[in-house]
Amino acid sequence: MAGGFALWAGARIAGADRVRRAEVPLVQFFAFTPQVAAVAPWAALGLRLARRRGPAATVALAAAALGLVVRPRTVPRPRPAASGPVLRVLSLNAYFGLADAEVVVDLVRKLGVDVLFLQELTADSVGRLVQAGLDELLPHTRLDLRGGSKGSGIYARFPLGEGPAVPRTYMAQPTALLALPGGEAVELICVHPCSPGLRQFGGTSRWRDELAVLPPPGERPRVLAGDFNATLDHAAFRAVLRRGYADAGRQTGRALTPTWGLPGDRRAVLPLDHVLTDLSCAVLDYSVHPVPSSDHQAVFTEIQLPG
Repeated sequence: MAGGFALWAGARIAGADRVRRAEVPLVQFFAFTPQVAAVAPWAALGLRLARRRGPAATVALAAAALGLVVRPRTVPRPRPAASGPVLRVLSLNAYFGLADAEVVVDLVRKLGVDVLFLQELTADSVGRLVQAGLDELLPHTRLDLRGGSKGSGIYARFPLGEGPAVPRTYMAQPTALLALPGGEAVELICVHPCSPGLRQFGGTSRWRDELAVLPPPGERPRVLAGDFNATLDHAAFRAVLRRGYADAGRQTGRALTPTWGLPGDRRAVLPLDHVLTDLSCAVLDYSVHPVPSSDHQAVFTEIQLPG
């Protein structure tokens, strides 16, 4: 037991999943680092009560190391100075287009959403969203429908133009340039890299490559939102942040809020969905909302743009 906790802590701190030959299980296991960090102190206590002092001390050290990695995600970070307009965005993986369209549109209406990012968008789900009234709330669209789980789309309250260039990936990752009424413009990228568990489509190598193609911030404010198939415990995702992005969940101290669970199970277990902004934007609010018939939950973020 002590060796297992120590190995996990050492591998996580060293970023062992950066190794190109890292197998799928290693990458997937790392997503459960917060759960391991929560269990480790209890394991150390149990070993201490069992008078196994050496193993207890080893697990206690591993628990401390994992705590230093995980605990900062629960602490809000200082906001950058921003005095521009407020942008409200919502992102959801629609699970092969099966997500309840009425609930999605109700969320858009209730939260006053300006931009909706949808992954795993299908032609059928587009039709159901129109019937539910989405086109009346968000009339401007950028859709890339490829069938099955490969489609994605951006819906917006304001006009959309040509967005930043992103190399073609297995799942659609459409982009757009949002033109706000005051003359400001915001670049949008709907993110959905291939899952590292899909070996038939390249597995971990393709997943890393598709995260790596996400461009660094440019001259305009930028928002990346979607199902990243990654958590803060994945080195490939942390590399995206180092390009000049802030994770909205982390900025608000809610980065441990899970957004994905097994299909048919209402309990979300992993925070795979994210909203990223460039460092000039301030994150004012962040929340997660369940959507029936989807294995993901919708992520809402309120962002203040730089003046």
